[in-house]
Amino acid sequence: MVNLFSILVSAFAVGAGAFTSSHNPSNRKRLICKTSLAASNFDTPSRIGGSQRRPTPSRIRETANFKEAKELSEKFGRINNSGGGEKKRVAIFGGGLSGLSCAKYLSDAGHIPTLYEARSILGGKVSSWKDPTSDGDDYIETGLHIFFGAYPNIHNLFDELHIQDRLQWAPHRMTFAMQELPGKFTTFEFPEGVPAPFNMAAAILGNSEMLTLEEKIKMVPALLPMLLEGQSFIDAQDELSVLQFMRKYGMPERINEEIFIAMGKALDFIDPDKLSMTVILTAMNRFINEADGSQTAFLDGNPSDRLCKPIKESIEKKGGEVVCSSPVVEIQLHDHDSTVKSLRLANGTEVIADYYVSAVPVDVFKRIIPRQWSTLPFFRQLDQLEGIPVINIQLWFDRKLSSADGLCFSRSPLLSVYADMSNCCEEYASDDRSMLELVFAPCSPEAGSPVNWIAKADSEIVDATMEELERLFPTQIGPRAPDEKRANLVKSTVVRVPRSVYAATPGRNKYRPSQESPINNFVMAGDYASQKYLGSMEGAVLSGKLAAQVICDKILGNNERKGIKNVHVSATRQEFEERDPAGITGNTPISFGGGQQGGCDHP
Repeated sequence: MVNLFSILVSAFAVGAGAFTSSHNPSNRKRLICKTSLAASNFDTPSRIGGSQRRPTPSRIRETANFKEAKELSEKFGRINNSGGGEKKRVAIFGGGLSGLSCAKYLSDAGHIPTLYEARSILGGKVSSWKDPTSDGDDYIETGLHIFFGAYPNIHNLFDELHIQDRLQWAPHRMTFAMQELPGKFTTFEFPEGVPAPFNMAAAILGNSEMLTLEEKIKMVPALLPMLLEGQSFIDAQDELSVLQFMRKYGMPERINEEIFIAMGKALDFIDPDKLSMTVILTAMNRFINEADGSQTAFLDGNPSDRLCKPIKESIEKKGGEVVCSSPVVEIQLHDHDSTVKSLRLANGTEVIADYYVSAVPVDVFKRIIPRQWSTLPFFRQLDQLEGIPVINIQLWFDRKLSSADGLCFSRSPLLSVYADMSNCCEEYASDDRSMLELVFAPCSPEAGSPVNWIAKADSEIVDATMEELERLFPTQIGPRAPDEKRANLVKSTVVRVPRSVYAATPGRNKYRPSQESPINNFVMAGDYASQKYLGSMEGAVLSGKLAAQVICDKILGNNERKGIKNVHVSATRQEFEERDPAGITGNTPISFGGGQQGGCDHP
């Protein structure tokens, strides 16, 4: 206890000293925090490939979480090298990051996975495709995907695939639009070389424009239990919304207005009054304890080519197979024990394997749960989980905007985060024109929006977005911008994902299933399955990895595995009637849990 308080006091002292030095004219060149920045004053982007890119922060590989993730990766290789028992065939359905991860690690262990993806492209919620409405090479993305330093399994995966150089790291800062000062931004700057938690304390205390010193100090009592008790405290807060947690610990309302609204919309596309505090604390815990945990990177190109393709190639190189345009429409069971007999594809093909893995989104899986499983509490608890809607927007302009090199929190009622991809991604790079990619959230009443934007026309969504951008770029966008500086919209795309990551509303964690199921030859994957990184790319990769571990342990007869997670009493104290699977209707990306671009046909 004494040591922890000493650390906190020292950390805040470092931050306070940094804040003082930033107001000393002689220290202007080594500011800890730059505030009230006009957009034109941001660092010059480093978006060109090769040696000009920022290197991967070295401390990422020094964290306990990274080493734990690396140890699990190496376990699969050791299984293969030691013989690993009889090679088994595994059928995985769902070609997002979780399914790809599961197949990759099973093939690393020497088994023979076959991955079935319903669409003609891989990636699920990170999929991308060439714009079918354009003659050019513009790529459309399902979402704006940010790679945090605190993603240990993803960074291990990139190392294993030898593609770490495909990440373009932004400066270590968090950038927020100033709501009351149109066109101005404020940043939390993380000083280089300073260890955690001192670098975050310096970043927080070095910014005087979003929270007062008194408000920052009032955050400490709420964060102390997280630091003292760790994950057990974080998990226990799942029953509370962000606002309920704040009021319980006496945190000022302005912390919600200034910080938590932006964080909630970025992490789960939902407002804080509807978001579990566990989500916020999970992110803060990683950012506080890992020096480079909050630093962000972008892929240097479209995710389908730059991330999904090398995973696919790794699977195939080691004897696995990846089959696209092959939706699974039925899980067929043995009569005697309700284990999986086969999978039936939409074309009538029956797939027979030794083990089966569901890696589709929870909303899709619920529609194909067999009648015989429908009364089992393990599967019935999934009724309490559903995906949250989100909209991704890409806007092309005829001029270059004065944008940041990295992620920006818009602090807009309609927009969550955005980035100028002409600065952040080599494939989209341009010195003359900007392409903004923006997350429109919350976009439905269930997520906190008074308007059901997910049902609105593309033109209405784009018009509303442009109105918000007039506030962010008043001298460059909109009728009040001077003619010589005005950037005009050339093209726009809107991608709706009616059921994205599972909605992390209070109390959902207890219904998230383990990877191991009560069906002996059936395993669960997907970011909604139980793992500590919640609904995220990191969570999806880890969940697929854990699913592969369950299968390997079963094959080896390892009885020390974690086993089946206990089902919450609310799902066990009642008897359920059998119900037939609803089935998957339609053949659009949305039917399989993906994002849909307008009304056009695309992969």
